Amino acid sequence: MNARFRIPGKGRVDHARPVRFTFDGRMIEGRQGDTVASALLAHGIHLMGRSFKYHRPRGVVSAGSEEPNALIGTSRGAGPNLGRTEPNTRATMQEIHPGLAAESQNRWPGLAFDIGAVNDRMGGLFSAGFYYKTFMWPRAFWDRVYEPVIRHAAGLGRAPALPDPDHYASRYLHCDVLVVGAGPAGLMAALVAARAGLSVVLADEQAEMGGALLSDPGVGLDGAGAWDWLRATLSELRGLPDVRLMPRTTAIGYYHQNMLGLCQRVTDHLETPPEGAPRERLWRVRAGQVVLAQGAIEKPLVFDGNDRPGVMLAGAAATFLHRFGVRVGARALVATAHDSAWHTAFDLAEAGVRIAAIVDLRDSPPADLAARARAMGIEVLAGHTVTGTTGRLRVASARVNPLRGGQVGAGRRIACDCLLMCGGWTPSLHLFSHTQGTLAWDDAAGAFLPDRQREACRIAGAGRGLWGYAAALADGARAGAAAVAALGRAAEPATVTVARDRPGSGIVVQALPTDRDPARAKAFVDYQNDVTAKDIRLAVREGMRSIEHIKRYTTTGMATDQGKLSNINGLMIAADALARPAPQVGLTTFRPPYTPTTFGALAGYRKGEGFEVTRKAPMDPWAEAQGAVFEPVALWRRARYFPQAGEDMQAAVARECRMARQGVGIFDASTLGKIEVVGPDAVTFMERMYTNPWAKLSPGRCRYGLLLGEDGFIRDDGVIGRLAADRFHVTTTTGGAARVLAMMEDYLQTEWPDLDVWLTSTTEHWGVIAVQGPNARRLLEPFVEELDLSDAAFPHMAVAECTVAGIPARLFRVSFTGELGFEVNVPADRAPELWQALWAAGQAHGIVAYGTETMHVLRAEKGFIIVGQDTDGTVTPADAGLTWAVGKAKADFVGKRSLARPDMLAPNRKQLVGLLTEDPQAVPDEGAQIVDDPRQPVPMRMIGHVTSAYWSQTLGRSIVLALVEGGHGRMGEVLHIPLPGRMLAARVTGVTFYDPEGQRLKA
Repeated sequence: MNARFRIPGKGRVDHARPVRFTFDGRMIEGRQGDTVASALLAHGIHLMGRSFKYHRPRGVVSAGSEEPNALIGTSRGAGPNLGRTEPNTRATMQEIHPGLAAESQNRWPGLAFDIGAVNDRMGGLFSAGFYYKTFMWPRAFWDRVYEPVIRHAAGLGRAPALPDPDHYASRYLHCDVLVVGAGPAGLMAALVAARAGLSVVLADEQAEMGGALLSDPGVGLDGAGAWDWLRATLSELRGLPDVRLMPRTTAIGYYHQNMLGLCQRVTDHLETPPEGAPRERLWRVRAGQVVLAQGAIEKPLVFDGNDRPGVMLAGAAATFLHRFGVRVGARALVATAHDSAWHTAFDLAEAGVRIAAIVDLRDSPPADLAARARAMGIEVLAGHTVTGTTGRLRVASARVNPLRGGQVGAGRRIACDCLLMCGGWTPSLHLFSHTQGTLAWDDAAGAFLPDRQREACRIAGAGRGLWGYAAALADGARAGAAAVAALGRAAEPATVTVARDRPGSGIVVQALPTDRDPARAKAFVDYQNDVTAKDIRLAVREGMRSIEHIKRYTTTGMATDQGKLSNINGLMIAADALARPAPQVGLTTFRPPYTPTTFGALAGYRKGEGFEVTRKAPMDPWAEAQGAVFEPVALWRRARYFPQAGEDMQAAVARECRMARQGVGIFDASTLGKIEVVGPDAVTFMERMYTNPWAKLSPGRCRYGLLLGEDGFIRDDGVIGRLAADRFHVTTTTGGAARVLAMMEDYLQTEWPDLDVWLTSTTEHWGVIAVQGPNARRLLEPFVEELDLSDAAFPHMAVAECTVAGIPARLFRVSFTGELGFEVNVPADRAPELWQALWAAGQAHGIVAYGTETMHVLRAEKGFIIVGQDTDGTVTPADAGLTWAVGKAKADFVGKRSLARPDMLAPNRKQLVGLLTEDPQAVPDEGAQIVDDPRQPVPMRMIGHVTSAYWSQTLGRSIVLALVEGGHGRMGEVLHIPLPGRMLAARVTGVTFYDPEGQRLKA
């Protein structure tokens, strides 16, 4: 195809490097540096997609990430890269490269002829809120008609059919100053901060830095052209120490304490990415100071037919002209309410585009602009408006009418192949709003401007309503200097002399008046969701008063551009319909991400085997070498059992249980959570957190600790050792480590900030080897130095710091099996060494390595609970039979008041009991329901459920733990467990099935 709208030698693209790609199967030739949109426009192609609801023909509106219409599907590569597809890519942002295949979306069978366009003919059926009204009756139609049609029509683009072959990366970054936006203001802010010796990150979502300067080479800066000044400035920044320039990088979110998320497109512009290079990289940046210099977004005008291909923003036409060397048409009509569009008209005229007329809604636009237009032979229609357009797949003409006292006069038709509009500019404040910074309405600007801030950030340039290069450059230097001063440095003054500046002004408009029947006009506010001005007025008539309600009723501002083009126009129309000032109508909430972001970028390395981090305990390699079968426990991989030749899980667990009870077993308990609680007020902190008393616990002793929530329900438990008067070694459940630490920190920081205590997670520091069984002391004694392990010198629930096999250790005399037991805590990197030594020495003592399944059986035989399995978030200490762990004389602890609530003392609460099935071979499923009367009709009344159920090799029968209504008062009763095909009877008993007197702890 002939690129007849390309201007040879103009723009910043490389005219010597042609690039071929396809669009809907047609070969298109662009230039290196083109986007899909600019390359298609160079060939005169404006039709690039269809709208979501009406399937109306749509073309490019903007030139940046705010684009609502030109959404394309992209694919690239062959062979293993065939899966590199992505829907809903903005044609204005996608750089072209060889092998790129672009495809229009939301049409069938083709773009020019789309069956879905019948919706446009039936537009009266799809007014605002039609889905709330239409689908309610008749009810039978929902399943048969409405739902299938909606599901077929829902969504934009097609999800990739093949797995994504790309990989994505993520990094953390700290800097003194982060500048978002590399336009004039952002460049100056970065320059001032970098010259002061600070570490600076400058990020911009475009492939090139420069912002508005890329589209306006005519401005003069410091005696040079804009592009020469830009080149010199970027060169200086690159040469300064500790400056990172990040083009193709979008700031997607601004979070608490100056944390920003940046999404960097690393290889999307390349045909063949370098080996190992990620497609995108997510940066988590923590900045001392942030400067937001994101500029402003041009507003469309709202008039009948403003959505036809060829109708676009005037600023976009300037970008395509100057940056890409592309004329967006041969005959342009300019409609504006702001000075900026006049400059675009002049630039296009100088590039050979015929300007049919400049239509300005103002009665008296600036005289110098009008004089220049007339000198260039351009007709000026001041005090006029556009009331409609014609054209099927591209605009062919526009109807222009005079405005007199708010009334529309007789119109005339003006032929054009593009219509360039400008309704003023809206400061880009999405990121600022992410911080919950407040906005204030400015009547003169007709926009919200930044007001009070919550984070250490500054807004510079057009983002706070300043217009013109001189103002933006000076404001950027001011923001940079303020950031430097806030960080305790001094900044040198920086100024730029501006020639041929383009300051401007305009008026605030809502929907333009029309000479048509308003009920028949289609003046679009939200292009992607096909929301018109009459939809917003209908929402007001139907009772919507807040802009948030209007947004949801009409779906305006809910498109993938997040209302960047539609929000202010929608607000102004709603305010007019309500006859209220715009600030009283409200402002919708901006939420991250700033622009649509791929799931790949957000997932980062969490893909395939890396989807969820798998933590491995120190003895994991040994267990794997022994053929262990593993299971996931919280974030950890743990050995479940160690099968020998010919053994299934039941046989392996039975052997492990028997040897642990008769000889000695070792178990990797390193995954237990471990928290160091240290400080002068450590005992006070422990008294307040846990139900147990701690003040009288002597150093060198341990105690079972029970942790409740404010609601009085069990949250966690574990053995806690007091190492010194001011130091506790706290253990938690494997899955509760992070949760308990967070809970402790929350109370310490918000409830008891007066306590002198600090908390340290030591879970990964300590490797833990549990040595359990009657031969445990005989195995361990030869390895322990300077410590007598006899029952008299080192009794049950003792703790000591000592040396084991030459390794510094913390030794606990504790048992989770009911047998004589020890837990040896050594530095994690030394744990495998100790394990191997114990394993070798244990061969003479009948040693066995056992896994989590055996651990569960052994502890259940003793009635020891596992939080989260034998508790369900509604179990109190009394329900679990743990009232002995609650300090009766304690003044207070977390959850104490809740324990006194009447419903917490009710006798019919579900309580933990043991069950012995009448068929001793039967092991019910965990979670199985329990009923009182097996003869009752279905649905039966459930009175509880099985929490743990195992085959006990030691007892030669099944054992069950269960939560049962009023269970503690049902001892001896027979209950029933419905199972598939039969009813299993079980007798209620206590929870301790083995060695109830605890004699084996002293073996």
